Amino acid sequence: MAETPSFHFEVEKSPDDQAGNRVTTVKCHGRVTAENAGELKTAVKSLIAQGGRIVIDLSDVHFVDSSGLGAFVALKVTAVKQGLCILEFVNMTSRVLELLRLTRIDQLLSS
Repeated sequence: MAETPSFHFEVEKSPDDQAGNRVTTVKCHGRVTAENAGELKTAVKSLIAQGGRIVIDLSDVHFVDSSGLGAFVALKVTAVKQGLCILEFVNMTSRVLELLRLTRIDQLLSS
């Protein structure tokens, strides 16, 4: 029996938003850990370079370790530095949101 991966994501292109920005949603599932945070960073960084609005949907993420938190911060910093896109983290589970609040990363990700 094949083991279910602890993390995966899908990239979905959506119609442009009201401001005319291209919208790309990255729906994440599972656990964002040291084993897979690099994969998420690589995928999203390539999207950042394309510009537009990128929405990271965390509604099905139930665990994030320090590497996952680091990946979120690195992606936000990259997006701000490049100035080419709007990067948003949405639909966080209460467990993930509490972790972000405890580490005060919620303030960075919401700006």
